[in-house]
Amino acid sequence: MNIYMWSGPRNLSTALMRSFENREDTEVWDEPLYAYYLNETKKNHPMKDEIIKNYPTDINKIIKLMSNEPHNNKICYQKHMTHHILEQTPLHWIENGINCFLIRHPKEVIDSYIKKNNLSESSDIGFSGQYRIFQKVKKLNRELIVINANDIYKNPEKLLKLLCGKLNIKYSNKMIKWPLGSRSSDGCWHKVWYDTVKLSTSFEKKINKNINIPSEYLSIYNECLDIYNEINFFNLNNEYQ
Repeated sequence: MNIYMWSGPRNLSTALMRSFENREDTEVWDEPLYAYYLNETKKNHPMKDEIIKNYPTDINKIIKLMSNEPHNNKICYQKHMTHHILEQTPLHWIENGINCFLIRHPKEVIDSYIKKNNLSESSDIGFSGQYRIFQKVKKLNRELIVINANDIYKNPEKLLKLLCGKLNIKYSNKMIKWPLGSRSSDGCWHKVWYDTVKLSTSFEKKINKNINIPSEYLSIYNECLDIYNEINFFNLNNEYQ
């Protein structure tokens, strides 16, 4: 089984990858499309040249790998960044797995992202790309599986049990805690982006704080908020309140 977990950056996505990797029946793939995205867009991300050099950039070869059934009846959990999907990126291959959407309020995403990288347009944080994939899955008449990062923070065991139920896989309590440090499965970009998760052993309890979006990002925020609200309507946790 292939699980395609669609998320924007700064969204608990790596912690959720850790959670699935700690299962005995699961292998993970960290952002298969990152090198392709950088090679196509020429975006000046940290470690850009190293990423392009060391990871595949041919979209057809990547699609074939992402579509293959994992060995030994294992689960292949693929952590995908939605902004890596470009206008010209084919999407037919997403029919070869179960698509899930991990969302987080854009105010929190923007606040976290601008501490690590330049934010010039809404597509940088993945909301428009996520919406495109969301609409594609909707047209396929597939079930819309949406989880909110804040719900995971509040009650990880409950949300993971709900998610496993939707995926038709058995929940494992190994998903709640994982060993400290980096993994061989981490992309080389872990040196820049994974500081917090490498120091974690579980879903850390979130500290609520007031966030003020700088004025130069307000138009991006408003654009992303509309998309967030539409997708969040299908939030898995809403079904079980």
